[in-house]
Amino acid sequence: MASLKHSAGLSRRAFLARSSHTAAAIAATGIAPGLASRVFAAPTSPNELPGIPNGVQSGEVTGTGGIVWSRTDRPARMLLEYATRESFAGARRVRGPESLEATDFTSRVMLEGLPSGQRIFYRVAFEDLATGRQTAEPVVGSFRTAPAREDDVSFVWSGDTAGQGWGINLEFGGMRCYETMRRNRPDFFIHCGDTIYADHPIQETVELPDGGIWRNVVIPEKAKVAETLAEFRGNFRYNLMDENVRRFNAEVPMIAQWDDHETVNNWYPGEMLLADDRYTVKSASLLAARANRAFHEYMPMDYTASRPGQIYRKIPYGPHLDVFVLDMRSYRGPNGANRQSVRGADTDFLGRAQIDWLKRELLASAATWKVIASDMPIGVIVYDGSRDTNTFENGANGDGPVLGREHDFAELLQFVKLNAIANLVWFTADVHYTAAHYYDPNKAVFQEFDPFWEFVSGPLNAGSFGPGDMDNTFGPQVVFQKSADGRPNLPPTEGLQFFGRARVEGATGIMTVELKDLDDQVLYSVELAPTIE
Repeated sequence: MASLKHSAGLSRRAFLARSSHTAAAIAATGIAPGLASRVFAAPTSPNELPGIPNGVQSGEVTGTGGIVWSRTDRPARMLLEYATRESFAGARRVRGPESLEATDFTSRVMLEGLPSGQRIFYRVAFEDLATGRQTAEPVVGSFRTAPAREDDVSFVWSGDTAGQGWGINLEFGGMRCYETMRRNRPDFFIHCGDTIYADHPIQETVELPDGGIWRNVVIPEKAKVAETLAEFRGNFRYNLMDENVRRFNAEVPMIAQWDDHETVNNWYPGEMLLADDRYTVKSASLLAARANRAFHEYMPMDYTASRPGQIYRKIPYGPHLDVFVLDMRSYRGPNGANRQSVRGADTDFLGRAQIDWLKRELLASAATWKVIASDMPIGVIVYDGSRDTNTFENGANGDGPVLGREHDFAELLQFVKLNAIANLVWFTADVHYTAAHYYDPNKAVFQEFDPFWEFVSGPLNAGSFGPGDMDNTFGPQVVFQKSADGRPNLPPTEGLQFFGRARVEGATGIMTVELKDLDDQVLYSVELAPTIE
């Protein structure tokens, strides 16, 4: 049932980076003006009019509503028009909220009462609160609401943007994987975390062993690790400087989750960064609070008093799909050997409130497929440091029985089996390679669960790594993988940038999952027939 295709990618080569950094303006990259204007140009406006430098985004789209996000450059009011026709005939107008310094001039409007299964066209302008003057030209975007009937639905997923020092390189064409995903015309995008790399400064140049130079666009906020709220915000603005990202955001609604690099590598609540001389702020919890605020300000998601700072949530997208977004970062215990046989606060990974929420929502779900958007894979061992430290970052901790953070997964998987909840599929990123894993209880140490698939894909624009070691506790079988084959931090020029695409056929409910590369080559494909509940 599975088909496999390999593409002849770019030649692989070892990588040695020598870097220097600067906070110079974009012109200092030395890129030809024509290329810069084609790849990098952001919407601008005369100084007396409000600008929209970071484009528009949509998110949290359901069958009847969605969020439209944008940002301006001064105190202004967001003005929105939307219609079901590209001509904007019969458009409705919304007078949105003020965009002020308190939110870094970001703003959003929640649209409700939309028709299902319909493409919604919108355009955003801003009205200067000081002068009453409006944006010279609005910025246009669109999204498709979820169908009310069992229609075809598709989505893409990936993670890891601007990591390991690989930023916006105009000579490379910018963050090209976003453009490749856009051309797949998905209904929505799941960003599985590491939406920014707040702990990875962007240097102006990186010298490669073959004599080539990787040239990054640089800004002051990316010259050091992020510690202040302004620096975290600057990390999000950096990604929105890329034309591929802005074009993608204008056409594809996003479901965003976070992982560690939105704050600092491998962080956990209460951690103190005493050994990291890059940080004057030593509290990971304080950094995370600032990161969480910037994340919610810059992502097209609910940011209201009813759900302050919360990441985990459910997004329904028609009869065939419910998307359950997890947060494996905010409620965990400390990283350690992760070998506790008895459950306690130090074994937390999802946390009690999130586990109970997920159980309730899975029981209540009538969707054909329960899509679990996970910021980390279950069975891939992720070490916190080198392998000999015996310290682990995710749930997997080595072969054997359920120990440490694995207790959360054992409880959840057993609950799903006992309640006959069918058709769970896990989608994730984090490990910077692509893979298809089949979890088989017959080959597992812990066997009280039904078999399921987990699909891994990333990075979008970051260093390539892998493959990781596998933990046999839940019996993961590596059906396919493509990685850097043990060579660390290969640059995007190696072609090992990955995303995945899933398509559900409306008439049959069959889900086809494809793992793809930067050039849109299908590396692996499998059809999953739903179990009728």
